[in-house]
Amino acid sequence: MIGTVFKALRRKYMDVTLRSGSDYVVRIIERPGLWMSSAEIAALSADLRAVASRTLTGDLTYGVFSGDKARMEQVIITLVRRGDGTPVAFNALAVMTLETAPEPTEVLHLGLVMVDPDERSKNLSWVLYGLTCFLIFFRRQFRPIWISNVTQVPAVVGMVSEMFSHVWPKPGDERRTLTHLLLARHIMADHRDVFGVGPDAGFAEERFVITDAYTGGSDDLKKTFEEAPKHRDMRYQAFCEEELDYDRGDDVLQLGQMDLAAMRTYLAREVPKSAVLGLLVTGGLVALRRIVLPVTYWADSATQWGTLRPAKDDIR
Repeated sequence: MIGTVFKALRRKYMDVTLRSGSDYVVRIIERPGLWMSSAEIAALSADLRAVASRTLTGDLTYGVFSGDKARMEQVIITLVRRGDGTPVAFNALAVMTLETAPEPTEVLHLGLVMVDPDERSKNLSWVLYGLTCFLIFFRRQFRPIWISNVTQVPAVVGMVSEMFSHVWPKPGDERRTLTHLLLARHIMADHRDVFGVGPDAGFAEERFVITDAYTGGSDDLKKTFEEAPKHRDMRYQAFCEEELDYDRGDDVLQLGQMDLAAMRTYLAREVPKSAVLGLLVTGGLVALRRIVLPVTYWADSATQWGTLRPAKDDIR
């Protein structure tokens, strides 16, 4: 990864473009529905549909594919292009605000990931799954962030289990906490539309399994166990085969955290060694707005910054 460019440093939401090796350009766009024009949103949705058309034979009708401005207000898009500008992969990460007590909890849903079949096995998973969470973790001054994941793919179950902290459910001795359960209940009660699960789908709380999940617009994503990409660790295949009914169309709901331990794991195991320094620089630039710019604004009383006005000369 070489170089990082902020499209607009003073923009409220993240818009970061960077290179991944010599072959790919990655753009991370936060909540485009709140600041992009209608034409820009339509172009972005067209790029996402172009990637999907290389992956699916059917049409997706929910979420970011609709081009709906309101939908785009609650997502963070990670779009990967070849050097010639062709879109080849994306992750549509959703921002969910759960009405928990004593204050709301923000959860990043890892969302829909699609990769052009010709670009698979080219080490894009660290960009598509962990990069955005890593940068937001930086921007939040290393405060832990809850993440969620809904899938029936063993490779994704394994990747999430190994990349993030306190993930449940997964194979092994990790325990479900009360926080896991409460967050899952809020997600299933209020945010099913984020991952295309219909109101008739069931939820087995003791296992965090969504039964008959492919009824809310995500029908074309349903796979058989044989079709679902496998993980190199056979434990995840065994876990999914035991817990999920693929004929019915079940998904597992995973909850975990991006914290300091997960960040160390991500940098050590997922990110290519050649990209670590560039990624840390990118994280520092993303944090710049939250850490350095407020100090600059506070110290400069002579310049207007947004809604802040300079002091009048006659004030003593």
